[in-house]
Amino acid sequence: MAPLESLEKEYPLIDSNFQSFCASHGIFSVEDFLLHDLDALLSFTDNHSTSQTLKQGIDQLISIIDALHPPLLNGLQLLEDAQRNKHVLSTGCEGIDALLRGGLREGQLTELVGSSSSGKTQACLLSASTVVAKHKSSVIYLDTGNSFSPQRIAHFVGQSSGHIFGNQADHMLKKVLDRIICYSVFDVYQMFDVLHQLKINLRSEIVKSNQHVRLLIVDSISSLITPILGGSGPQGHALMISAGFLLKKLAHEHNIAVLVTNHVVGGDDGISKPAMGESWKSVPHVRILLSRDCGSNVCNISILKHPSMASGRATSSTMYL
Repeated sequence: MAPLESLEKEYPLIDSNFQSFCASHGIFSVEDFLLHDLDALLSFTDNHSTSQTLKQGIDQLISIIDALHPPLLNGLQLLEDAQRNKHVLSTGCEGIDALLRGGLREGQLTELVGSSSSGKTQACLLSASTVVAKHKSSVIYLDTGNSFSPQRIAHFVGQSSGHIFGNQADHMLKKVLDRIICYSVFDVYQMFDVLHQLKINLRSEIVKSNQHVRLLIVDSISSLITPILGGSGPQGHALMISAGFLLKKLAHEHNIAVLVTNHVVGGDDGISKPAMGESWKSVPHVRILLSRDCGSNVCNISILKHPSMASGRATSSTMYL
């Protein structure tokens, strides 16, 4: 994101005084600002004679971040992007792959929406093991609730390996687990740290060719974002928009598939709807709803949003957990 000094001409509040104040706290860019504790920064302004102006500058920066919501691509770029050789990665679930016409598309952000125990995490684990085993690639897995299960990965690998047994099966499982790079992430700032490091690694080609990252999973994005939307004022919304912006930027620039999960909340009409509100609604390229009756191992799958499908079109399938 932009260095603060590049904003001064267009935004007079981001002047040399404001930049010096930010620099004294290690803030030199919009990205640095996002990762800083806003409450602590506001308290530091009280020690300055220009406290009110500094607070206005902070408000201005939040507004700038909020304006990052427009699409990443213009019309011509979208056409060029569509003509690129975008690969589709199988999720290992026939129902999801059928609905998505092959699976998760590289360069896009796909969101799985559902209530607790609807099968979101199982679909993530299955996707991770399938991408590694079938596409010989690496997966970055951000686990926000201690739900990553090597045992389930072993189960899925065992199912897919079929006739392979003994040492050969153990070797295959080890290779799969070695290529799923799991991070325990418990707040949005940790997620930004991991994503920014991933961006640096991908740009500098630190990830070896035999460990090419093709899938990034965040399970769940809503558990990180929802806590900051309540009481932190506009900063929470700005962080949410920036998270979506960064995930889509990683997907597009590095041609990887991004898969995130989101929970549901009660709507005004009593019907459940995806969490994180209308602003987040436009972030995913694809949005899938998972639902399951209590005690059933059958998960119902329906598409809420897809670039090549009309809005509101009823498209559904099932999968077994």
